[in-house]
Amino acid sequence: MKIAVPIIRDGSSDPVIDHRWGRADWVAIAEVGNGQITNWQEIEVLWDKAHDEGTHGSHHARISKFLTSNGVSMVVADHVGEGMLRMLDTMKIRIALDASGSAREAVKAAITLTPL
Repeated sequence: MKIAVPIIRDGSSDPVIDHRWGRADWVAIAEVGNGQITNWQEIEVLWDKAHDEGTHGSHHARISKFLTSNGVSMVVADHVGEGMLRMLDTMKIRIALDASGSAREAVKAAITLTPL
């Protein structure tokens, strides 16, 4: 299972959650198996810059393509807008909200609290 989480990349091995899912500059993709993170990849997405280039629909399509191409089945974030919630629901991607602090710990908490 792959989980996407917006992060503030500061060079540490344990970045913190970026509260801006749709405007995140970096997203980590955590591969999870047996309740543990087995792989962690940080990807520069620059959604903050891209957010205002075009319509909300085109921005949501950009995020949808990213999630699909990375095989993501869950998003862990602080919050997302109503349109993004609808898009994720349509894509059958689960979402865990109200995440803050350590991105790795937020992913671990989400897999503990959410049946896979």
